[in-house]
Amino acid sequence: MIDITNYSMPAEWEEHQRTFVEWPVKSSMLYPENHETVCAGYAEVVNAICEFEPVTVIINNDSLEEARRLCSSQAELLEIPHDDAWIRDNGPTFVRSTENEIAGIDWRFNAWGEKHPDFHLDDMVAERLLEILGIPMYSSNMTLEGGAIHSDGEGVLLATEQSLLNKNRNPYHTRTDIENELKKCLGIKRIIWLSKGLSGDETDGHIDNTACFAPASKILLQVCHDMNDFNYNITIENRNIFKRENDAAMRKFDIIEIEQPPLVKYKGKRLTLSYVNFYIVNGGIIMPFFDVPKTDEAAAAVLREMFPERKIITLDGMNIVTEGGGIHCITQQMPKGSNTK
Repeated sequence: MIDITNYSMPAEWEEHQRTFVEWPVKSSMLYPENHETVCAGYAEVVNAICEFEPVTVIINNDSLEEARRLCSSQAELLEIPHDDAWIRDNGPTFVRSTENEIAGIDWRFNAWGEKHPDFHLDDMVAERLLEILGIPMYSSNMTLEGGAIHSDGEGVLLATEQSLLNKNRNPYHTRTDIENELKKCLGIKRIIWLSKGLSGDETDGHIDNTACFAPASKILLQVCHDMNDFNYNITIENRNIFKRENDAAMRKFDIIEIEQPPLVKYKGKRLTLSYVNFYIVNGGIIMPFFDVPKTDEAAAAVLREMFPERKIITLDGMNIVTEGGGIHCITQQMPKGSNTK
């Protein structure tokens, strides 16, 4: 296992070597009857990313024909057994050394606090992928999902207490233990803790549905102005926390608000609709739309302003979100480094 002390987690807008996506597994889906629709949604994301950078789709053996039929011929298919299809959470977190070499952090994975019984194959995906890639690995003894953290690439990390400090992940780790492990593994100086993520998020409030960094000390924050919505108080508290915080250079953050779409339920359950759950690619951004022109267009306008040099691609987010996640959740970027290919 490598010495991780001279590695750090880059910002997501830094150049990628490639993107990884895991293909859906029907037996693990919340609503297996939607399998075809969900696979079509994943393929849309894969094919959009292929226009900007290489994509590797991780498949189970019985998904080969389906993935090859739906995905662009530019997408590479790689067989690694897995239980579910959220590589942001069960895949490796890539970090980069001061010598520009890439390594991967293999966190423990327990299906968001053992919310689902089958996760043991998922817990092995990061190690197997890194071995195939020939990328050095650091194994952490901490349970963590990649959607629970977000880095500005300059030493500051975003996270929610609701997720990272949840006893269903690390019951024997204190807050200090978790902070120290994150600092060691990701090369960060400090963490900005939000109390909660968005209402209805079965991941226990992942940060990638709530807020993210943008270049030049900016934070994109999804907000709610409906006082009857549970997210109203949550997002007010989040905004107030960010107003008190500084970046690593002690500069105040510029907080850019994105209005959430109206509440939508599916089979009686609230869906976590998030415009912040977009994915940055080389030269572009893949973002979800939710068939709500007012908030859809407003969110796209914000991203165009924040990332003027990138092409904004909009996809139907509903094809994925009914299963509990979004575009960012199904992707994982590998930064470019001297040892990547």
